[in-house]
Amino acid sequence: MKPIRRDDLVYLDNNATTRADPAVVAAMLPHFSERFGNPSSAHGFGAGAREAVRFARRQVQALLGAASEQEILFTSGGSESDNTAILSAVDVMAGRNEVIVSAVEHPAVLSLCHRLEARRGIRVHRIPVDTLGQLDLDAYRAVLSERTAVVSIMWANNETGTIFPIDDLAEMAKKVGALFHTDAVQAAGRLPLDLKATAIDMLSLSAHKLHGPKGVGMLYVRHGCPFSPLIYGGRQERARRAGTENVPGIVGLGQAAEIARISVSEDMPRITRLRDRLERGLLQSIGGALINGDPSRRLANTSNIAFEGIESEAFVALLDRQGIACSSGSACSSGSMEPSHVLKAMMVPQDFLPGAVRFSLSRDNNEADIDRLLSVAPDVVASLRGQTFEASVLQPAGLAHV
Repeated sequence: MKPIRRDDLVYLDNNATTRADPAVVAAMLPHFSERFGNPSSAHGFGAGAREAVRFARRQVQALLGAASEQEILFTSGGSESDNTAILSAVDVMAGRNEVIVSAVEHPAVLSLCHRLEARRGIRVHRIPVDTLGQLDLDAYRAVLSERTAVVSIMWANNETGTIFPIDDLAEMAKKVGALFHTDAVQAAGRLPLDLKATAIDMLSLSAHKLHGPKGVGMLYVRHGCPFSPLIYGGRQERARRAGTENVPGIVGLGQAAEIARISVSEDMPRITRLRDRLERGLLQSIGGALINGDPSRRLANTSNIAFEGIESEAFVALLDRQGIACSSGSACSSGSMEPSHVLKAMMVPQDFLPGAVRFSLSRDNNEADIDRLLSVAPDVVASLRGQTFEASVLQPAGLAHV
């Protein structure tokens, strides 16, 4: 095999993580060296760090359309934010012992809910989805009650990109007095957000999904929302999360949020065109392929395609040898040979389920990346199908799971 040149490397796994923007890295660097103060310190070094954190808080506030910078609580990432929101709601909503989630939530939510059932006797309702990945609204309405402590439903699915009607779901939760949390890790920076206009109580975000650093995130907590901390100790973050703030990471998140706020309206139409070109090319050149997700309500950057007669792990490995990165599912479940819980909930046909692959784009991608994928993927699929996949069973190119 010829060595792969750096110019030939193609990264199409941006729902797993994104490249930190150079402007983000530049903003962070001084806070490792000359601006190294602790925000809790009373001297000038501490004051500089406090101001940097406050400025980042305002940048995130602007991205989310939050009413106040005080509604922004910095965390270590999306998983901590999800856990904090749900555990807080269960603790503060006295007399309510039920939680509602979708069947396709991130493991950060579903794993916690399993533990709440086993250890604390909380009743968890997992709302099914249809074949497009959209929530069964009748089932959702049926379980909302005065026993509901919190509803936690993601804004956009990390595997398929399907977007949920979060504004409406939050309003329905409010009518029964429940708190509403949304995991917006994939939505932030990819959809315009205006939390002031919604009934959302809490929202999770992770910096490394929008060209920021790993290991830092945020939980939006609406003013007046009852809240119980996950981590106790000092009085950082207005006594809502103890521990010295990760100042460089927070600065990086703030800068990433600012860039996303400014660029989202220009980036997403261009990324949509790239995604659509990717899908058309693969469906035209490879028979027996299905697109998973809602075609009319889907993130611009996400394409989940299932190929009949192959194993996605093998497909990802062979593409990787060609210098192309994609995913067989969410990064948090990669390495598992179990089919995706998201695609199983969507009732993807059994013949296609093992061959589901996720391509996720960012503003770093261009047409040359798509051309490179389209030049390689058909041969990879053909090699994996080999002699066991007869041409007679190939479905017509262009078949979409819609």
